[in-house]
Amino acid sequence: MVEAGEADALITGVTRKYKDSIRPSLQIIGVEEKIGKIAGMYVVLTKQGPYFFSDTTINQNPTAEELVDIAVLTHNAVKEFNVEPRIAMLSYSNFGSVSGGSPENVRKAVEVLHRDHPEIIVDGDVQANFAVNPALLNEQFPFTKLEKKGANTLVFPNLSSGNISYKLLQEMSGLEVIGPVLLGMKKSVHIMQLGASVREIVNMTTIAVVDAQIKQAKK
Repeated sequence: MVEAGEADALITGVTRKYKDSIRPSLQIIGVEEKIGKIAGMYVVLTKQGPYFFSDTTINQNPTAEELVDIAVLTHNAVKEFNVEPRIAMLSYSNFGSVSGGSPENVRKAVEVLHRDHPEIIVDGDVQANFAVNPALLNEQFPFTKLEKKGANTLVFPNLSSGNISYKLLQEMSGLEVIGPVLLGMKKSVHIMQLGASVREIVNMTTIAVVDAQIKQAKK
């Protein structure tokens, strides 16, 4: 119905596995051609304002090039929330303190982002506690692009870290978590987590409606 124009948005996934829900959407509706990548983003509502977690549902072990795509997708999505995205590319190291492996992957992605997307406020590799604490950042790493305000958008180095982080926050902190917002689809399609509550479905439906309006306005 969405592909045929009879509906504007799709919400699914409450009673079935994520991969079983997303597969037909990818086959029928497909991915936006401009970037050619999808990612899942959660919105975490805190007293300090919203934080955006990506990728939390799709890409298991993204390459440096895929991390660039995820960061660009996330940047574009956060702007649609009328928020200036300040992106931290997370790792277990800080600005080259560990060589090789996942941190090196993140650093390569940041180099590409700085070169090809100078309009994006992004830096890393950086540990999560430094990313969200501007005082700590300014004290230890005053050269970073994030030092004035810290990050409000967190891009994780792999699916395990992103998925674990938002689920721990959701269950242990009492913070409201909205999502996952599926980024990169041609039309407004969003896959809920299994067993989502009524409130979560309502919140996601609100986002899906806005997403549909934005996509239609771009045509």
